[in-house]
Amino acid sequence: MKWRAELAVLAVAGLLSACASTRPPSNGIVKIGKPYVVGGRTYVPRDDRSYDTTGLASWYGAGHHGRTTANGERFDMNAISAAHPTLPMPSYAEVTVLETGRKVVVRINDRGPFAGGRIIDLSRGAARQLGVENVGVARVRVRRVYPDGKSRNEDHADRTVAQRAASTHSTSFIQIAAFADVDEADRLVATVRDVAAADVAPGGNLYRVRLGPFANEKAARSALAEVRRRGYQDAQITSARP
Repeated sequence: MKWRAELAVLAVAGLLSACASTRPPSNGIVKIGKPYVVGGRTYVPRDDRSYDTTGLASWYGAGHHGRTTANGERFDMNAISAAHPTLPMPSYAEVTVLETGRKVVVRINDRGPFAGGRIIDLSRGAARQLGVENVGVARVRVRRVYPDGKSRNEDHADRTVAQRAASTHSTSFIQIAAFADVDEADRLVATVRDVAAADVAPGGNLYRVRLGPFANEKAARSALAEVRRRGYQDAQITSARP
């Protein structure tokens, strides 16, 4: 999509205009950034402590996995993060799906989206937590928050409160198949997510479809039996993320 390309241009422009934004902040200082123009519209970043608005949320994933975000971090599609046009980087926002009431706290570390009516672009991990991965676009409420009582100028570790709550001590996954085409990988994910949580893990020139993580070996073996029953005889349990 056109706005995806504009996002990449914006990230480069940000790196040239503000040296302080070329690496993840390590001193607890929030980076605001300068006004910028995308698609003829001017965006003015600001530290809006009471930000609270509704609009459309979209999400981005495998096509951007591993690329540099607007504040110089590495984008992890499985993390609980998001892109926002104006909120500081990093900062935190509670995203609530208006139709279902499901909510998650995301870490803002990128700029976008720049499509009409969209106010936030979620990582694939955040979209999955909210149950909107298959929907593509959902109407949401986005509210600025400060997890764990941290002040507006205090940075957190890379994992947010929401990530810690959703994480598990297990490192067992099932790798089902690998594709050179991310669209093929996404289609397989759509057919197996009824078995367990499914995602695409890029690696080299391949996109690996996997299930998990699983809380115990019994759950992993049960899921393995099901995907093999569906015809994926090469599926196997792995002990760590690819």
